[in-house]
Amino acid sequence: MLLSGFVFFAWGEIYSLFPSTCTDTFGTKFAATNAGLLYTAKGTAALLVPAANYLQQSSASWDGVFLVAAGANILASILAIAVLKPWRARYIARNA
Repeated sequence: MLLSGFVFFAWGEIYSLFPSTCTDTFGTKFAATNAGLLYTAKGTAALLVPAANYLQQSSASWDGVFLVAAGANILASILAIAVLKPWRARYIARNA
């Protein structure tokens, strides 16, 4: 779990791991809808590219951009452990 931030840093796995994890969690009934929401989230995240460009140009360094990205990955890992994991366990227990 701690290394997921490094694995997903480039977000290439959104095309293979995220849809299968989503289907494993929520079942196949809405698999296409859930995968579409994942792609929409990726597209929405792409809107942050201009902000990253501004940060890089204003500081003349990529350090700030990488620190923000690392912070976002750390936050996502913490939320996955603290929020998503218990919620998923409750969801699976309720539907078992």
